[in-house]
Amino acid sequence: MNLTRWSARLPGTQRRSAVPAARGKAGEPATPTTGNTAGTASAATPGGTARTAGPATAASHGPRGPAQGQAEGTPGGEPSARGVLSRLPALIAVTHGPTHRVTFVNDAYTEVFGRRETGAPARDALPELDELGLLPLMDQVHRSGKPRTVKARRVTWADDSALTRQGYFTFTCTPVRADDPDAELRGVLVFAADVTDQVRTAERLRESERRLHETAVTLQRSLLPQELEQPDDLRVAATYQPGGTDAAVGGDWYDVITLGAGRTALVIGDVMGRGVRAAAVMGQLRTAVRAYARLDLPPHEVIQLLDGLTAEIDATQIATCVYAVHDPSEGRLSYASAGHPPILIRDPDGSVRRADEPTGPPLGTGGWIHTSGSIPLGPGCTAVLYTDGLIERRDQDIDEGVAALTRALAGATGAPQVICDRLMRALGVTSEHDDDVAVLVLQYPDHTGSDAELFRNASLELLGGIEAAPRARAFASGVLASWRFPVELTDLGVLAASELVANSLKHGTPPMRLRMRRTDRRLIIEVTDGDDHLPRRRRAEPGDEAGRGISIIATVASAWGSRRTPGGGKAVWCEFALPA
Repeated sequence: MNLTRWSARLPGTQRRSAVPAARGKAGEPATPTTGNTAGTASAATPGGTARTAGPATAASHGPRGPAQGQAEGTPGGEPSARGVLSRLPALIAVTHGPTHRVTFVNDAYTEVFGRRETGAPARDALPELDELGLLPLMDQVHRSGKPRTVKARRVTWADDSALTRQGYFTFTCTPVRADDPDAELRGVLVFAADVTDQVRTAERLRESERRLHETAVTLQRSLLPQELEQPDDLRVAATYQPGGTDAAVGGDWYDVITLGAGRTALVIGDVMGRGVRAAAVMGQLRTAVRAYARLDLPPHEVIQLLDGLTAEIDATQIATCVYAVHDPSEGRLSYASAGHPPILIRDPDGSVRRADEPTGPPLGTGGWIHTSGSIPLGPGCTAVLYTDGLIERRDQDIDEGVAALTRALAGATGAPQVICDRLMRALGVTSEHDDDVAVLVLQYPDHTGSDAELFRNASLELLGGIEAAPRARAFASGVLASWRFPVELTDLGVLAASELVANSLKHGTPPMRLRMRRTDRRLIIEVTDGDDHLPRRRRAEPGDEAGRGISIIATVASAWGSRRTPGGGKAVWCEFALPA
């Protein structure tokens, strides 16, 4: 290769033709032959392609020294390899021998590190290389004949105005005459490219991504419930861990909604995609779930409504979701799933069951009729709802993740929050996890001892006829007295039971049942029958002989409501808050 022709094409050589060459020293060892130095410059070619504006900028802060390198040239008048290296804006030093005897440093190098003596070992003449940890690297290059690079080393120096400056350089150590059997003739060319701009740009980008991630996480957490509702009969806890390797969070969410009459709705979902858009869709779905839950619809009807809403919000967006309702009187968990991982239930003996069926496609796909299923959830049981970030890994099938969670749940005991933390640890979820994770744990405690007196149930089958109302009043009075309620509350409870039964006898059909339940916070009275027509509160005119029953109940009770039952028919209920 003709070095003199090639050197004219080096970046910056034409623009910096007036820059003085390296300052020589008296007693400097003879310059290597043009052929050898050409090999040195050729070996530095990969580093020469880097952007090296930093040293050139540093050179503008002070005058240049004597320019011996300019006088050196070939007989044809073209600059020598030493002259070319002197003009390069990159920092260059050349050493020879096992001790790395310094034979050349260019102007850019001396402007950063100061004047350097040639002929001495690099450990003494170029102490900055030792401080930067480059001498062991140079030993490797000298022995192996293979180039080595260290990226973005921080360098501090003082310019001509005595101001301390700091920059970052990528150092490439390239072998010189690597094939020469004489170790003293083999050398190393140290080429330092200024990458300060790139490093600081990367730092600014990382800081921007960090702030963006914090903002997105704050948005995500603000859309999640700030405090979970705590039902009378359940103990509930949840945890959310945003993905830590991306500035964009996902659309995981969860919620707990008390429905009245002791029933509780639980929902967990995951909007596909990441970023603010996914979080915004998640917030709309969570709000919609709370609204639909107030209608006290069966789980599959809530999922069906969410499916249509998701398509309306964004036709390109899909989400998975599971909606479940727990009824302590029946000891079952009814649920419907839209493409979501299965609910897991741990029995008191430690065995774990999986609620696999039924399930449908994710929300937003449309064209699917969802159905509800149910699974026993009695006293002493623990249920876990979660998003796929807990169980899904790139290197394993999702069924393996579910199996790992099943094993972890089998051995997890304690309060719901403790179980949440144990499951997260068991599945290896940390702050650096690559996906968002949401976990919702609910326990149905087995009340014993003094708690058993605070959680009681009683029911009466009503066969109809004129004797049904008196039987209901007598039953309610006896039960409330046995539960040791105050007289005033007992009277209100008997009145409410009487009105609910009378309404069912007038507008409903058999079979009919009166059910009473007390918790540590409230008294619940419920009547079911075989007619699915839901009552509504209306204003009764002075001359009307009917229509006042629901109004009376709404007046004396803390809350009331009605819903259709899964097997057909309806349930009408009311509840009274107990004294503190």
